[in-house]
Amino acid sequence: MTIGAPTDLTADLSHVDTWLFDLDNTLYPAESGLMKQVEARMTEFVIKVTGLPREEAYALQKRYLAEHGLTLGGLIANHGVAPEDFHAQFHDLSLDALAHEPELLAALERLPGRRLIFTNADEKHAVRVLDHLRLSHLFDDVFHIHSFGFAPKPSAEGFQRMIDDHGVDAAATAFFEDSERNLAPAAALGMTTVLVGVHAPASSASFVHHRTEKLAPFLSNARLKEPAR
Repeated sequence: MTIGAPTDLTADLSHVDTWLFDLDNTLYPAESGLMKQVEARMTEFVIKVTGLPREEAYALQKRYLAEHGLTLGGLIANHGVAPEDFHAQFHDLSLDALAHEPELLAALERLPGRRLIFTNADEKHAVRVLDHLRLSHLFDDVFHIHSFGFAPKPSAEGFQRMIDDHGVDAAATAFFEDSERNLAPAAALGMTTVLVGVHAPASSASFVHHRTEKLAPFLSNARLKEPAR
């Protein structure tokens, strides 16, 4: 693929047998607004912990995200927050905005080999979302923030723990993400990277190998490994 091309109509993924997917804003579109709900609750949590006014709490939330890869990382390091307390606030979020997509289900079903989730969210949130989207049965495992010891993407440590735990061959792995920066360590390890979302065509990062606004058509049209005869 030519770097900077807006999208891929038919990507050659015939070398891939491990399919690694981010969850939020990747397996469903960012336009659903679910992550805006998450962000709003996160701000309320920072206000509760710090006593800061809303604007300052939001700024701190974003600073911790930039410095630690997760807002939670900063809250743990600087305020002694228990991860379970932080994650519990998201477990009753309404998922009504997320729609089941038969096209995406069919596209995922055709992928040969393993399918794994790699998310900075916790297990309960991931399972809730996958169940709501009716995709849970398609994935072999969910590698969540507790799985990799709170070393979140884009931490190289988190990627290495995922590789070690699942015996992943990076050269035979495709990683799908809505966050460009999370693709950099994957590419450095030798994975094929795919940036997903409406912002993807604008990316010109050399570590982004493929770009697509919508996941289902990309997977449906990709060239895959031929089944063994």
